[in-house]
Amino acid sequence: MRIVVDTNVLVSGLLTPFGPPGVVVAQIVSGSVGLCYDGRILAEYADVLRRKTFSFPETNIAALLDAIQANGELVFPAPLPVRLSDPDDEPFLEIAVASLADYLVTGNVRHFPDSARQGVRIVSPRDFVDTALRPG
Repeated sequence: MRIVVDTNVLVSGLLTPFGPPGVVVAQIVSGSVGLCYDGRILAEYADVLRRKTFSFPETNIAALLDAIQANGELVFPAPLPVRLSDPDDEPFLEIAVASLADYLVTGNVRHFPDSARQGVRIVSPRDFVDTALRPG
């Protein structure tokens, strides 16, 4: 399964490792899902995770970024035909479209209006765990 994960899910997953975002992070680290990304997204992950606000140990950040690169897929997307209200969200949808990802997992589903989704399933971490990871 190929997914795109918004930065807020990674942060939440590290802050609350036993909640749905933590399950998403565990799936990424284990290689159970393929995380699709590009250089912009990887740079944003690194920048946000290293903010002093969170105080994540550098070894944890490096291990997560290494796992993303080892288990994930680097994608080279085309620009979206429509703009999103928050331009910082656009790389995530561009990657999801270009990679034919099964899901874009975000804590901000409302930032991706139906008219811009281009067939991409955009779900919260809870919905991803409840639907995509449900056995059977």
